[in-house]
Amino acid sequence: MLIGVPAETAAGETRVAVTPETVKKMVASGHIVRVQSGAGVAASVTDAAYQTAGAEITDQAGALSADMVLKVRTPSDAEASLMKSGAVVIGMLNPFDAAGLQRLASAGVTGFALEAAPRTTRAQSMDVLSSQANIAGYKAVMIAADRYQRFFPMLMTAAGTVKAARVVILGVGVAGLQAIATAKRLGAVIEASDVRPSVKEQIESLGGKFIEVSYDTDEEKEAAVGVGGYAKPMPPSWLARQQVEVAKRVALADIVISTALIPGRAAPTLITEDMVKSMKPGSVIVDIAAGKGPGGVGGNCPLSEADKTVVKHGVTIVGETNLAALVAADASALYARNVLDFLKLIVTKEGALKIDLEDDIVAACRVTQDGQVTKK
Repeated sequence: MLIGVPAETAAGETRVAVTPETVKKMVASGHIVRVQSGAGVAASVTDAAYQTAGAEITDQAGALSADMVLKVRTPSDAEASLMKSGAVVIGMLNPFDAAGLQRLASAGVTGFALEAAPRTTRAQSMDVLSSQANIAGYKAVMIAADRYQRFFPMLMTAAGTVKAARVVILGVGVAGLQAIATAKRLGAVIEASDVRPSVKEQIESLGGKFIEVSYDTDEEKEAAVGVGGYAKPMPPSWLARQQVEVAKRVALADIVISTALIPGRAAPTLITEDMVKSMKPGSVIVDIAAGKGPGGVGGNCPLSEADKTVVKHGVTIVGETNLAALVAADASALYARNVLDFLKLIVTKEGALKIDLEDDIVAACRVTQDGQVTKK
């Protein structure tokens, strides 16, 4: 099969869908891989490295006109126009982007959105949300450490003792857990909050303290369990109690990292403006949900601004929306392996395309086929 890998055109996107490691395996399986010149440069991969692995270097049209196109982000109108009808495109196609899906359907391509894969044991090796969120959690802490004008660890020096930074993590999914682990390595004192009581043990195993909020009704307990590995929207009664507990910790925090996202919904507000006002001057908030708040404004903090770092009430608020792209080499390496594992489900050992909709992962990821949007 002819596989094309174009350079990403979305603003700020530095990742690439294949690495020399995965190209070598594709070529060994009998595929022809054509990579657009310069596609991997921002991820520290040269054209020569791809050629050594067995890929051919081509231009944008050559990569997008392949039988199968491997992408990181949803193709733009210009990219979709270069794809041939009947081709397959695989990437993070955002199954909640109706316009983007219709664009692919109109181009006649079969699209697979990898972030739609179910959260099951079998799908773990192709879970792009987890692989990229892991990197986002790490980078959020590193950015916070850079913006914070004090040390993270406690230091005892001849000039006196420096207290350890207090870090509060809001939302303890993959990104939140990595943020806890990274902040702990840097020597911070950590507290973390999540709607799911099941994460308490994970938080404590990484050296953090769980911010506990009681569950007073059956509705609250049911929502806290979540569905398919994702948190569910919590009842207002529980959110009000959580906000009181979180507000106490935020007022004492030096760093707050918020990661709470619910697929297909606006990010919940966890850090109010009053909470920001209560924080010490020089404190830092890194809002991973920036740009995904109600109406696409704000994030977990309504003062966040997408892709900007702002100072409000003396607090630095970082609204970087694509943290994984700031660690492009490793982000691409992990993403490329996710893609390679997904290919094993839709390509036979003989190299032929076989879309088996009896396979729950394939069915969940398919978003367009035969000119129709299949994901509603």
